[in-house]
Amino acid sequence: MILFPNAKINLGLNIVSKREDGYHNIETLFYPIPIYDILEITPSSNNNFFELEVIGMANDGKQNLVEKAYRAIAQRYSLPNISVVLKKNIPFAAGLGGGSADAAFTLNALNELFSLKISIEELHKVAASIGADCPFFLYNTPMYAEGIGTDFSMIDLDLRGKYLVLVKPDIAISTAEAYSGITPQKSDKDIRDIIKLPISEWKYFLKNDFEDSLFKKYTRLKEIKELLYSNGATYASMSGSGSSIFGIFDNPPTKERIINMISKNEKIYFEIL
Repeated sequence: MILFPNAKINLGLNIVSKREDGYHNIETLFYPIPIYDILEITPSSNNNFFELEVIGMANDGKQNLVEKAYRAIAQRYSLPNISVVLKKNIPFAAGLGGGSADAAFTLNALNELFSLKISIEELHKVAASIGADCPFFLYNTPMYAEGIGTDFSMIDLDLRGKYLVLVKPDIAISTAEAYSGITPQKSDKDIRDIIKLPISEWKYFLKNDFEDSLFKKYTRLKEIKELLYSNGATYASMSGSGSSIFGIFDNPPTKERIINMISKNEKIYFEIL
């Protein structure tokens, strides 16, 4: 089975409060975007119950979330040995949920491939134990998220036909670092109301709380956001806890001009939503 886990962006991100368990309550809107990894899962006759080959990303010593997803299901259900090849294209540490997408697609694939008949409710619980972004990718449709990012409600938002430009600078921001500069507070405007406004008005009301502190520390992030606006973006923002910056355009952006303003060590993606 070959799958194409996709990335997501955050449209607005409010850090509402810190919880007793150390996590934070947030408010955000997850929106899927067409930047993909490639995930191939096949039954294996080898002695190893789980084999994983990752292409395009160095091993940082941490357990890959695909393996974590497999082990979470294997603890509950009888699974055959499998071989997995994961080709990474979604940037790492970019606020795009690439690892979470890989894990969620693995959960869905195992459920289908081996006819496990696991309910979406149970898969949601398993995904939440893997990572806060992970449950979103089980549904993979625009969702308003609350709590730690795992409590969802459907959102009527369709950006199809808009143009997306996403830039990933050579900056890695850990979740701990991003939250260290945050003072949680309830927003005075509901994201669900803001997205009903014309997109041209989003820039006045729809904000990512991480930007205030991270833009001061990493001025390049602010420069990229301004670059996107100066080249015609209707709305631009950092996604998640960074460090990718995206712009939404009503009209096709001038690729050559934007590319000329991007450093060689920065990745850029041009997509149609």
